[in-house]
Amino acid sequence: MMDWTDRHCRYLHRLLSKRALLYTEMVTSPALVRGGARHLLRFDPAEQPVALQLGGSDPAELAKAAVIGADEGYAEINLNCGCPSDRVQSGAFGAVLMEDPALVAACCRAMIAAQPVDVTVKCRIGVDDQNVEETLPEFLSQIVAAGVERVTIHARKAWLQGLSPKENRDVPPLNYDLVFEMKQLFPHLHISINGGVSTLEQARDLLDAGLDGVMIGRAAYHNPVDILQRADAVIWGEDVGPDPVQLVLSMRAYIEAHLADDLGKMQPKLSQVTKHMLGLFAGQPGARHWRRHLSEHGHRAGAGWSVVEDALAALEQAAA
Repeated sequence: MMDWTDRHCRYLHRLLSKRALLYTEMVTSPALVRGGARHLLRFDPAEQPVALQLGGSDPAELAKAAVIGADEGYAEINLNCGCPSDRVQSGAFGAVLMEDPALVAACCRAMIAAQPVDVTVKCRIGVDDQNVEETLPEFLSQIVAAGVERVTIHARKAWLQGLSPKENRDVPPLNYDLVFEMKQLFPHLHISINGGVSTLEQARDLLDAGLDGVMIGRAAYHNPVDILQRADAVIWGEDVGPDPVQLVLSMRAYIEAHLADDLGKMQPKLSQVTKHMLGLFAGQPGARHWRRHLSEHGHRAGAGWSVVEDALAALEQAAA
């Protein structure tokens, strides 16, 4: 979810659901430890609970990055062992780590020992020609022995050669049965499933069938009202989140504070926030006018709250 689940996105999503656990974009341990890129960890306390997703493969460096994340106040430190992009592979982390469970275990052990926040892992069922019925249990055994108590499994292989990151999200077949087998093999391990889940009803069925959690990525981003607004009610039996118009209006103070923020050479822009709001009216009359107005005007110099008001007016006029 690089360039998607940034702090503005997470703030918006938290207004829709009080209970869902939110994740950052993947931040690399070299960027934090060697590059001093602590600004990448900025978040509003209102986003909590939020997990920091790290990329890396050096145990000592990941331990230092985990300490930084814990100091910043994140509720969880998550090691990404699932991203298949070429850039991530060249850095020897992401999905390529599925080939070296001992290294992943060493990384987790170092991160756990270095700080008090829970360390979790997000992984694939395997990569390339691995026999996943053999390699996935071995992978889980090693990270459990290192002290990991929660894992999210994307129920697809990643093909490190021959498929693009986008194709790796759709082309390899889903294998939910294998994830359920892992829950049987590791009953005390908190296992969440990821991949192919596009509705809350699917998520509820998977939970009812015995899994501990469900991670929804792009479907929640593109249709936040269908999923996040209803999540607290459908999954936890609590109140439904605000309707889209109320949500937009409640973002005013946040947007105006962002536009007044001193970011040095990088001037804050309205589009940095509103790009995450394009899907709020998905499937509703006038949604295209809402998206078009924000897309055309949100990036312009000096764009402010009036652009959002005008986009709402265009939505309402088209709907009428």
